[in-house]
Parts: sequence; structure tokens; C-alpha cells
Amino acid sequence: MNLEQENFKNPNEIYWDVHTNGIEKRKPSVTRPTPVDREVLIEEGQVLLSITDTKGVIEYCNEAFVETSGYEEYELAGSGHNIVRHPDMPRVVFKLMWNRIQNKENIIAVVKNLAKTGRYYWVITDFVIKEDNEGNIIGYKAFRKPAPRKAIEAVIPLYKKLREIEKARGMEAADKFLFGYFEGENTNYDDFIENLIIDNLKKEVIQENTSEQEAVKPKTKEEKKSFFKRLFGN
Repeated sequence: MNLEQENFKNPNEIYWDVHTNGIEKRKPSVTRPTPVDREVLIEEGQVLLSITDTKGVIEYCNEAFVETSGYEEYELAGSGHNIVRHPDMPRVVFKLMWNRIQNKENIIAVVKNLAKTGRYYWVITDFVIKEDNEGNIIGYKAFRKPAPRKAIEAVIPLYKKLREIEKARGMEAADKFLFGYFEGENTNYDDFIENLIIDNLKKEVIQENTSEQEAVKPKTKEEKKSFFKRLFGN
């Protein structure tokens, strides 16, 4: 068994980081609960903020994050961010997220998180990369809003399939399947998630003077940045 297989063997016992130095095995500071099939409903408009160092260790969480997760500040601070990782989430999705933000590239992701009570909650996560004056990454900010129901329903079967592949064949096989899946659909993870979010927003008013016709997929990188800045309010 290689290092990767060993570290991804038991999600309830292993803290993991995917970063430039590979995967680190670290003991979690708080024991994760047994999942229960009950959802934590997040109030519309709430933004759950967390700030971590370059290895995913939590430095700060806002009140909305604390209340939704069910943990106290002292339990979250200094813990790996995987303290809220739900076992239904494919590890390959987190690998994709880490690879992107470590290359200073944002990614919008739909994530199922685990609360202290064992209940779950779905969020859309958007990242801001923190850099020093020399352009070195010094940490990450993650902003989360409640995920649209349509987005949740769309990712559940995909994430379930990825977890099955990871369990049977490992994360490398799941990574290849994910690439092949989106290639077969003539899309990619970003566009897939983005379209789900936009389809939901077409039914809402993003800003007072924004019409439904204006709530369409942005065409340029700058428009995309502006769109998600309005979406997450950061």
C-alpha cells in the first residue's frame, strides 16, 4: 500500500492536506461525529467565512460558520478544515480544489459539509487567495452560501459514483472518471457548477437593477469575476 492509499483509507481518522509537499498525515484535534440523515438549513443570504493557512488549518471563522457547523470557536481554531468534511464528499473534488487554489486559481464548488451534531449542510464555496507583498501564498479565505437545491440534486449522483470508484479503485481512477465524465458532457467542473448556479439565479434578482435577462453566463474572465463577486458579496 502506498502513502496515498494509506492516508485515504479512513476519512474519520485521517487529516489530509494536498499541497506542494504532498499529503501529510495529521491527527484531528476534534473527533468527527457519526453522520445522520438530517439537514442543517442555512438562512438565505448568510455567508459562512473561514480563513486558513496554506495547509488548511483554520485560523478564523465568522459567526455564521460557527453556528452552522455547531462547533465552538476554540474547537475550530487550529483544527484542520476537514473537521467539517462529510464522508459523502469525494476526495477527488477536494484534490481539484486544492490544486486550483495553490496555483492561485479560483474554483466555485458545491460541497456537502458535516456539522458537529452529525447533520449535514450544502454550500457553494468561493475562494480568495491571500498573498504577501512578494506574491507568495500565505493563506486562503473561503466564502460559502447555501447551495441551490437544483445544484445539490445534480451533484449527488456524480459524487456518489466518485466515492464508489475511490473506494474500489482509488483516487487516481476517480480523477480519470471525473475528467472523462465532463469530457463526455462537453463541459468541465467549473462550467457545470456555474450553469447550475446561474439557472437558479435566473429566478431571482441579483441586484435591484438586474433583470432576469442580464443573469446569464458571463463571457469573459472579468465578467465572471464580477458575477461571482456579486453572488458572494465579497
